[in-house]
Amino acid sequence: MRLKDIETWVTVPPAGIGGSFWIIVRITTDDGITGLGECYGIPVSGNIACQMVEDTFARFLQGENPFNVELMFRRVYSAGFTQRPDISMMGVFSGMEIAVWDILGKALDQPVYNLLGGRFHEKLRTYTYLYPKQTDFRGNPLDAEHDVYHSPEAAAERALEYINSGFTAIKQDPAGPYSFQGGRELSLHELNRCEANVRAIRDAVGNRADILFGTHGQMTTSSAIRLAKRLEPYDPLWIEEPCPPDQMDAFRRISQATSIPIATGERLATRQEFHQCLKTGVSILQPDIGRSGGIWETKKIAVLCELFNAQIAPHIYCGPIAHAAAVHVAISSPAFLILETIQTEFHDQILTRQPMWQDGYVIAPKEPGLGIDIDLDVVLTHPYTPGGRLHLEMCQSVIPSDNKKTSAELAEDP
Repeated sequence: MRLKDIETWVTVPPAGIGGSFWIIVRITTDDGITGLGECYGIPVSGNIACQMVEDTFARFLQGENPFNVELMFRRVYSAGFTQRPDISMMGVFSGMEIAVWDILGKALDQPVYNLLGGRFHEKLRTYTYLYPKQTDFRGNPLDAEHDVYHSPEAAAERALEYINSGFTAIKQDPAGPYSFQGGRELSLHELNRCEANVRAIRDAVGNRADILFGTHGQMTTSSAIRLAKRLEPYDPLWIEEPCPPDQMDAFRRISQATSIPIATGERLATRQEFHQCLKTGVSILQPDIGRSGGIWETKKIAVLCELFNAQIAPHIYCGPIAHAAAVHVAISSPAFLILETIQTEFHDQILTRQPMWQDGYVIAPKEPGLGIDIDLDVVLTHPYTPGGRLHLEMCQSVIPSDNKKTSAELAEDP
């Protein structure tokens, strides 16, 4: 059995939730077995990302035995004389590697987690972001009344809706825009809004759910510590990526200054970077399997957690194929904590067979491979325009120190 052909597609989630586009990969072997994969966050136009995937497959994977996962990883990890964690190449490789594991599971008639050590968890606890009910194509709320990011009342109301549907943990980021400028000191307005939102959610949900405080590298070290002190009375399960991902010593200082666990990982790749995180005191790792190196590399990251008495909470801001892959790693990992989940109509439509979600938990699938099938007609009816928006985009404005504006308002500034 050899890897023979690859197909790639870019599809656009109409609500803008899960990113501006998803890169879907399908690999076929010379004996006709197909595998699905998904690349996360390659920072170029979707059509260019597909070309990168196809070029890398032709150079390093085509004609290879799919069991040789380590060999293929080292080839791509070293591509172009790199041999270091490269966000773009790891995004490219991860999607293909996920498809390879789907092939292996089908060839052996086993769910992928049985090839990773077997089933440790029968079901996986999940959480969701507080997504607005109605959004524009960027995922922003359509009206201020239901702006869960900036209105404590809207956030509390939406949190209750999610909890009543079965979730036992919810996450949001009311901290303010994240910009290309890197870490900054949050304004008093932003600090007050963060505390007000968390207080309103805690008052509404009581002890029925954990609160996960998501940020996206907006803060300096000192600002993150100031925010953490405000949030400690509401006992969040974590503060996520409080400072830019290239500031490892900042993670150390923040983790030493607060009782709230520090989580990070969506912008990191391979066990090398996650090992550095663990050494700083980060206690919850959040690899996104479509970028972190794929299934086998993410399994290694989960094993690293055990050595540091830490846990893994896979990040998911993408489509359902990467989510399905993360399910298999999590099911086989003793260090698993909780799994991010996105439930939208489009996430459901794009698959004809998908993991079972029940009362806030994903149930371990029993089907071979990833246990999913794709509806290609749905994929093709939501095409990407070449040169369109990137998967995720940061605010391209410098944020003033007294900022009161939302991300959408800053994006409209000249």
